[in-house]
Amino acid sequence: MARPAVSIRNVGKTWEVEGRRPVRAIDGLTIDIEPGEFVVLLGPSGCGKSSLLYMIAGLEDVSDGVIECDGLPITAPSAERGLIFQEASLFPWLTILDNVAFGLAIQAEQPERRREIATEILRRVGLGDMLDKKPDELSGGMRQRAACARALAMKPKVLMMDEPFAALDVQTRAKMQDFLLQIWRDSRASIILVTHSIDEAISLADRVVVFTARPGQVKEIVPIDMPRPRNPRDPRYHAYRDHFTELLAAEVDRAFAEQEVR
Repeated sequence: MARPAVSIRNVGKTWEVEGRRPVRAIDGLTIDIEPGEFVVLLGPSGCGKSSLLYMIAGLEDVSDGVIECDGLPITAPSAERGLIFQEASLFPWLTILDNVAFGLAIQAEQPERRREIATEILRRVGLGDMLDKKPDELSGGMRQRAACARALAMKPKVLMMDEPFAALDVQTRAKMQDFLLQIWRDSRASIILVTHSIDEAISLADRVVVFTARPGQVKEIVPIDMPRPRNPRDPRYHAYRDHFTELLAAEVDRAFAEQEVR
């Protein structure tokens, strides 16, 4: 058996804010992410999905439990673990090429090699003719592709995405999902994607991890046993949608009830 790309063992996260009651975001979470696996995290707002990504990325510490990457505890950020946010978070003063090459510069890659790597990856994501453009000259979908290219330039073993397509229109979102599956196949990275969209989860995932309302725990892990591309008219697709809708209904109600109390 191959070692998990990411191993999450009995992990909890409590947010401490001065002058406020501590918030338990995640409690007793145990999941393995396999090498090359596409896993989607699905659950109501505030259930700790994004918190989990930040801990895997090394941007936040776990409150209890342990998260390992390739068998080693995660204690800090690493180029082996890339994180893409909902907003593309590109540097507005840099060209798209320089944005993608930025991490390579930090790794002390030679300038000529940085340009070569960044150019090739931008071509792979369909932005080969946008090298000298600034982020504000690109559409939302193009900026997200550039953000993906910047993460892929570092050749991560694990690529995390926090609702990367939420702000896009329906047509662009569908194209970006197709694009994401393409780069996943090419890169062979493990992908962990957070979404609130049941359809996005069914379309993309090998497995969907359904979270409970806060504190986030695993309610159910559902393998998606359908070949890609997945036809939304397929009866199996509808069965998955109905199942996830039922799983989430009570958790969404709990999340709203907690917000009203607060």
